[in-house]
Amino acid sequence: MSILVSDKKIPVSITPKAISYIKDIMQQKNISPDEYGLRVGIKGGGCGGTSFLLGFDKAKTGDEAYTTENVLVFIEKKHVMYVLGLEIDFEEGEEESGFVFNNPNA
Repeated sequence: MSILVSDKKIPVSITPKAISYIKDIMQQKNISPDEYGLRVGIKGGGCGGTSFLLGFDKAKTGDEAYTTENVLVFIEKKHVMYVLGLEIDFEEGEEESGFVFNNPNA
């Protein structure tokens, strides 16, 4: 499957710190940037609310593909409206570290 990257502005923002960690993970895990990208999506809804998903995946039918800082990003077309404006950051703390989703629309 050839990947058609959208020339539209990516609907999410990824902070420089998060981009750095994403690239580090891809390098450490030998994830091919030509074949795999970062998948951003949602899960759930209803009483429990919406959870955001982040992981590495291949392009699938129905995806929108974007690039930011030389990282390929996939978002399912049906999820784009739910992640619009989302900021993905990486925070380090004394007890835990990880990706954080800042949703201005919440």
